[in-house]
Amino acid sequence: MSAPPGCLRRLRRGPPGPRVCAWILLGLKLALCLSGLVYWSAVGEPGRPPRPGPPRPAPCAPRAAPRAAPDAPAPRTIFFLETSERTDPGFLFTCSVESAARAHPEARVAVLMRGLPGGAAPPPPHLGTALLSCFPNVQLRRLDLEALFRGTPLAAWHAAGRGRWRPYALPVLSDAARIALLWKFGGVYLDWDFIVLRSLANLSNALGTQSRYVLNGAFLAFERGHDFLALCMRDFVAHYNGWIWGHQGPQLLTRVFKRWCAIRSLRDSHACRGVTALPREAFYPIPWQAWEKYFEEVSPGELARLLNASYAVHLWNEKSRGRRLRATSNALLAQLHARYCPTTHEAMKRFS
Repeated sequence: MSAPPGCLRRLRRGPPGPRVCAWILLGLKLALCLSGLVYWSAVGEPGRPPRPGPPRPAPCAPRAAPRAAPDAPAPRTIFFLETSERTDPGFLFTCSVESAARAHPEARVAVLMRGLPGGAAPPPPHLGTALLSCFPNVQLRRLDLEALFRGTPLAAWHAAGRGRWRPYALPVLSDAARIALLWKFGGVYLDWDFIVLRSLANLSNALGTQSRYVLNGAFLAFERGHDFLALCMRDFVAHYNGWIWGHQGPQLLTRVFKRWCAIRSLRDSHACRGVTALPREAFYPIPWQAWEKYFEEVSPGELARLLNASYAVHLWNEKSRGRRLRATSNALLAQLHARYCPTTHEAMKRFS
């Protein structure tokens, strides 16, 4: 064993009193050094702005007393899906769910997230989940894909593809899950980059038109066990191609609708055999090619004219992801936030 340094040998040889004092002084220096490290790690290095602490959720905004229309049909479940393992919904997600919850105070809004723990375990603490807890009709549940696909034509497809790399794995999984979900339970499905403007309760067995050539499944409203959805699931498996963007989503719905109605073009029919393709203005008033319109300033009058015929607006997150928005601006999207998801909007002003 190597000999200790000379200073330590002297400490060992010294009388008890000085030796103890030396160790105390050494301990005080170490404690001072550690406290400095802890302090600068908490507040930042000199000359740099301090690190923000963990955000606390904004208080829940006041809610108007729910008033259902006298001729409104019985409320159905509105579904949102998160097929990734994420459990920290961002402002885009919470605004979508909040707008749906506010427009349908009597309905159950089910947020199904694959990453949530099972059983009665609470969701992980995040600002997003705290915001959603402001609404008593919003329920967070674990998405069990194996159970969802069980008993459907999609079960074997899902089992065979587990663990395999696919270029659009999550979007394709979402395309499959929404069809199976509505076929099994019925109700309304919405992508989480929608803002709901008014009640969807009167819509049934319907989907939206994205353009003259293609339908879109970001909004779906169907009765439980509908044959159109069963045909979609069979086509999903029979003509599966996960390498082409949209092949299992908008393109699938378009080709099944044409077969359902025995037409060659969407211009030939918008409703047949109990299924309706709603006009573009209903859910996609701003096409994906013009997604930047959401970040431009508009007057309240122009906003009202633009969305006069819309039930909800799709924000095209695949295009606008990463675009910064000042919550207090007069941009079209900021005005939508302030009006249709005020709780999320207040949180955006405080924490973004």
